[in-house]
Amino acid sequence: MANSFTIALKLDDLAAVRGYRTLFEGMSLALDPGSLLELRGLNGAGKSTFLRILAGLTRPAAGKIDWLCASEDHAFRHFLGHLDAIKPQETVRQQAMFWASFLGVADSRHSAREALKVVGLANRADVPGRGLSAGQRRRLALTRLVMAPRAVWLLDEPLAALDADGQTMVRDLIKDHRKQGGLVIAAMHGEGFENAQILDMGEFTPRQSAVTDEVA
Repeated sequence: MANSFTIALKLDDLAAVRGYRTLFEGMSLALDPGSLLELRGLNGAGKSTFLRILAGLTRPAAGKIDWLCASEDHAFRHFLGHLDAIKPQETVRQQAMFWASFLGVADSRHSAREALKVVGLANRADVPGRGLSAGQRRRLALTRLVMAPRAVWLLDEPLAALDADGQTMVRDLIKDHRKQGGLVIAAMHGEGFENAQILDMGEFTPRQSAVTDEVA
């Protein structure tokens, strides 16, 4: 049976600072269940920082974040950053089972096996992490989305390093997640996703910071 999520997001006057530099400020938006938001902008515009703030890993400098969720479960977010968290000495199967157990999946062995099928790594289950290509490492990281259903996916360049088949797989996963009411927020370069809302981070860059960067 498919999962069903009821979650929305509201941001009010959000701001982020890194060092002495304000990355963005005055960001307000609202997302309904099933939304897909692409973060666009130059390197250093704050896309990754924004994702980390939404994941609860970094505090905003100002503003308010409201997750409007029907569930009281605090584990409602998946965050996949640039680092894939792949151990070089452990096999694909071992790492998938670890993440299934870590994420609280009841039958970690079965869940890991099924997730590896979904991401196309079933035939690489006995290969250690050091033997994986960049695309295969990315596929292994994506098993977390499959094994433990969570309402919110925060993805930093989810198509990076993937071949055409891998990118199609990610697009299909996102489509299915949205049909279930899940939210997806992704920092993107290059080609994006169908029917996505676009958030240009440059629109929230303070004028003074932009001038300073140009001079530097």
